[in-house]
Amino acid sequence: MAKQSESPKKEKDDELTVKVMYINRCSKVVKGGRKFSFSALIVVGNGKGKVGCGFGKGNELTDAISKGEDAARKNIITCAFEGTTIPYEMTSRCDGATLLFKPAPPGTGIIAGTKPGAVLELAGYKDVMIKNLGARNPVNQVYAAFKALKQFIPREEVMQMRGTNK
Repeated sequence: MAKQSESPKKEKDDELTVKVMYINRCSKVVKGGRKFSFSALIVVGNGKGKVGCGFGKGNELTDAISKGEDAARKNIITCAFEGTTIPYEMTSRCDGATLLFKPAPPGTGIIAGTKPGAVLELAGYKDVMIKNLGARNPVNQVYAAFKALKQFIPREEVMQMRGTNK
């Protein structure tokens, strides 16, 4: 009999794509010289409606990335779709960053800045337009995009709340 040396892998973890959005290096001057620390903003998604973001800090870059990835995996949400786009227009704000989300017709693609566009791409959206109306801080842009995706409600639920069947 042959031994099975490989343990079964978790399906949930395998299908998630991890993307490092932003890395910041901080330095502190101490008696012996400079001491560096790192922070990393990580976004994970499966491209099928699940996405999460996390922020990690550590004295080593790999520690910061792994902490951010763990935080992102704990913070996964399910997104609302209307075909390949978002259900409706929305403005989302996080600190100084303000993002305007607009649904786009099929075939348009994701028209957005690098940070919010990557969040939508990992979530699985294909046709969305985003305009940055505020600050250019990448952390706040990602959090604003994530906040908007969390607030979208599917069209069916909105119709049920209103009491209509269209």
